[in-house]
Amino acid sequence: MQKMFRGEIKNKSKNIFLSSANPKDLVVIKSIPKGNYKSQLLRFGIFEGQVVEILSKLPGGTLVIRINRQEIALGANLTKKILIEKL
Repeated sequence: MQKMFRGEIKNKSKNIFLSSANPKDLVVIKSIPKGNYKSQLLRFGIFEGQVVEILSKLPGGTLVIRINRQEIALGANLTKKILIEKL
């Protein structure tokens, strides 16, 4: 096990919400909301562990993402509930 010195910065990526992602980011979905949202997202192929590319951020907070050659627009309220990790 490697010791960390007081001045070193740990190289761990932290989980953030999808709403914080920027265009051209590649992210991994870490958590999606339970219930009706989850079933709808699963229909589009959005699930935990899926790699997603952020294509654009529209006015009002809507994000356009790409999953497996498919482009999907997600509303601002939903993107604030999806936990991601940037790659």
